Amino acid sequence: MLTSKSFFELGNFEHKEVFAEGYVWETLKNLSAYMDDFSYHKLRGEELLYGQPLPETLVYVDGLLISSQGLKIEYGDAAKGQLAVYQNDKKIDGASVIMAGVVVGGPEINLGKGVLVESGAMLKTPIIIGDCTEIRQGAYIRGYCLAGKRCVIGHTTEVKKTIFLDDAKAGHFAYLGDSILGNDVNLGAGTKMANLRFTAGEVPIRTVDGLIATGLRKLGAILADGVQTGCNSVTNPGTLLGKKSMLMPNTTSNSGYHPPNSLIRE
Repeated sequence: MLTSKSFFELGNFEHKEVFAEGYVWETLKNLSAYMDDFSYHKLRGEELLYGQPLPETLVYVDGLLISSQGLKIEYGDAAKGQLAVYQNDKKIDGASVIMAGVVVGGPEINLGKGVLVESGAMLKTPIIIGDCTEIRQGAYIRGYCLAGKRCVIGHTTEVKKTIFLDDAKAGHFAYLGDSILGNDVNLGAGTKMANLRFTAGEVPIRTVDGLIATGLRKLGAILADGVQTGCNSVTNPGTLLGKKSMLMPNTTSNSGYHPPNSLIRE
């Protein structure tokens, strides 16, 4: 019941190999090794400076970073495929854009096509970002983060050791630690996913049949496909929300497993 297949449709996800057999949270134990072994198209270019704000906007295309000087950029909604880069009025297919002011922590960043990274974002490696994903102004990505296609990592959102499946969005003021967002998950502004208990020891999962040990000292939330959270909602460590569940605004969810279509009001 608490397997990855019961939470997510993985058929179209590019990195389905990261998902473990057994309980769904076992995937988070696989994440670091998967990303350490990944073959990155490392960000390289004469204009790229690691560990300090980029002095100019760069365009990433065909494995190379180039200056945006002389190019025309249309900053449409990247998650809807509306980011566009032109050279001499000809569109450069698949171009991604890293705006001036972004801080890149190292080369182990894999960018897909049509990705937009806005000014003020801090990217600590390793990171994998899928096609048409948007990383908004002030986002803080602390490494070991894997995002699929058409995702949003939002304004002043902090993300650490987390997986976004396709079309998952954390648009505004969120915190995600040691968590997984399923396909089409949408987080309301200010959603926080706590990942560490006040008391020492691992985070267990509460079920109707009793506690299940996870072996994880840090475990945030695992949100199945189609889950929505309201503004200023909070999940306690070890929260699992089944498919199409809803966590209402200004609500803190109890830890443990909540079945599909749950409506959590308090």
